[in-house]
Amino acid sequence: MSTAIWIILALVTIYLIYSTYRRYQAVKNYDPANESDKLVQLTDANFKNKIAKGIVLVDFWAAWCGPCKMIAPIISELANQYEGKATIGKLNVDEHKQAASKYYVRSIPTLILFKNGEPVERFVGVKTKSALAKAIDAQLK
Repeated sequence: MSTAIWIILALVTIYLIYSTYRRYQAVKNYDPANESDKLVQLTDANFKNKIAKGIVLVDFWAAWCGPCKMIAPIISELANQYEGKATIGKLNVDEHKQAASKYYVRSIPTLILFKNGEPVERFVGVKTKSALAKAIDAQLK
C-alpha cells in the first residue's frame, strides 16, 4: 500500500512541476504581437466611448507585470470567443493613467466588467478563463 502512495505522490509532483514549467514558458515567451485581432486596445481618449454600450471586459495591465503576461492568452481567447457578443479590451496603465485612476486600479492585473458604461464586477489578479467567462455570460443574460 505504501508503494502505491509513493507512486501517486510522485505523479502529482511531476504534474505540478510540468504545469509550473508550462506557465513559466507562457510568460517567458509572451509576445503582444500574438494577441487576438479581436482584442480592443483602449486608451484614455477612447475609453469612455468603448465601454459605453454593451458588455465590456477591460484588462488593466502593464508590460513589466508577470501575472499580466500570464493572463494575456486567456484575454485573447475570450476576445475570440465573445466576438459579436461582448467587447474584450486592454488598457496599459503605464501609458494611460487617467482611466486606471478613475476606477481605482491599484494592483494589476485588474479586470473590470462593464455593462453599458457601469462597472458590474471586478477581478484582481490572475483568474481562470472559466471564471471570467461565467461573469460575462451572467451579464449577457
